[in-house]
Amino acid sequence: MKALYYENGLQYREDYPKPSPGPGESLVQIIISSICNTDKEILKGYRPDFKGILGHEFVGKVVESHDSSLIGKRVVGEINESCGRCLYCKTGRPSHCENRKVVGISGKDGCFAEYITLKNELLHIVPEELPSDLAIFTEPLAAALEILDQVHIKPSTKVGLIGDGRLAYMIGQVVFLTGADLTIIGKHEEKLSLFKPFAKVTTSTDDTYEIVIDASGSPTGFLTAQKIVRKRGTIIIKSTYAGKIQIDMSDFVVNEVTVKGSRCGPFEPALKLLKLGLIKFPPIELYDLKDYEKAFASRAFKVGFKFYK
Repeated sequence: MKALYYENGLQYREDYPKPSPGPGESLVQIIISSICNTDKEILKGYRPDFKGILGHEFVGKVVESHDSSLIGKRVVGEINESCGRCLYCKTGRPSHCENRKVVGISGKDGCFAEYITLKNELLHIVPEELPSDLAIFTEPLAAALEILDQVHIKPSTKVGLIGDGRLAYMIGQVVFLTGADLTIIGKHEEKLSLFKPFAKVTTSTDDTYEIVIDASGSPTGFLTAQKIVRKRGTIIIKSTYAGKIQIDMSDFVVNEVTVKGSRCGPFEPALKLLKLGLIKFPPIELYDLKDYEKAFASRAFKVGFKFYK
């Protein structure tokens, strides 16, 4: 099958073995897969131990399954495959499983290919009325919704969101639904214009906020968050990147600042918001898999690969 294989760089292949579903799994034929910033960070060295097929955002059609009710359904899929036996699985934290595999990131082939296998419990059926080019946003939107599972944002809360990219755009719309006083802090005026319908925008870091969300995708984002968070405030880190930063930890102790990491989130609420049209997106730009270099170089809002209708 056609696939983008990663090992010390990306390779386009047409001879990659087609996977077979094991017990409790489905074989999914990919309709659309999309590029995430994490994929780009892997190319920069974020996961130096990973080799295999990249990609973890997809919409596909189940063509083989040990669950007959799934066959023929369009699905999206969660990315953390847990063991069910370790401490974290047994205490309700399967996304932190000690033995987990992460689709397209760690120990599990991803979706930049014609087919993928995934455990049935990780699959979510896409509503018939939701087009695939919108359903493709389910995984990153779920990650945005995870913030609301972790932190209570009141309508009266002053929130600063660092970043003007794709993830920030989704997080911003999710936070907007809470009624909070939201400001987007970015670097690019043309990107910030997308946020103006639902938030204040600025390139300044002079103001302060009770909650600061770092979705910049850059090591400097956390340092900016440290500067603008209020005493006894909260920083939520959404960025993953290959770089390292040096920070003054005493600052967090003296100012009693809470720092929360945040990554994967709930799929069903994400599908519901997409179905209701409550979250908006610019159109996704789609390429053939063999044109992956153009896709990764594109500066479009969202870029991906189209396999079949």
